Amino acid sequence: MAKVEIKQPVVNEISEKIKNAQAVVLVDYRGLTVAQDTELRKALRAEGVTYKVYKNTMMKRAFEGTDFAQLDGMLDGPSAAAISETDPAAPARILAEFAKKNPTLEIKGGVCEGRLFDENTIKEIASIPPRDQLLSRLLGSMQSPMANFARVIKQIAEKQPEAPAAEAPAAEEAPAEAPAAE
Repeated sequence: MAKVEIKQPVVNEISEKIKNAQAVVLVDYRGLTVAQDTELRKALRAEGVTYKVYKNTMMKRAFEGTDFAQLDGMLDGPSAAAISETDPAAPARILAEFAKKNPTLEIKGGVCEGRLFDENTIKEIASIPPRDQLLSRLLGSMQSPMANFARVIKQIAEKQPEAPAAEAPAAEEAPAEAPAAE
């Protein structure tokens, strides 16, 4: 078998994974123990992020013609890719949190929603809460004014004295006597 025939399925696998990806973050995993790597993979998998070690040349070929081609400059030394199709901040968030506890993991950079980011920016992206948490905050901020308005209206209604029973309108006084017509 030719080398191309052996490498093509790997390139196709990477291409398939990044086809619908919103974010790809590259890391240098040197120095991690097997236990640490297993812990990292478990955390990433729980958030729906694919994490795999590929050869740099295979990733370069798979990234050609996509937004992820911007990562070519970061593909030196051992590289692993964390790929997310759902939450663009998930790989950055999990990897940055893991890197705090395990400084041997080095974030190289990544592409998030078509834009290239360096290590420092990826760490800033990591501070963005998950999508569901952002949506719940938005919903809470939208509900708060409505709930406060309803509470105020209820208090106003409770403070109003009850309206007296409907009384017949007072008859207008009849003019004393109309002047006699001559």
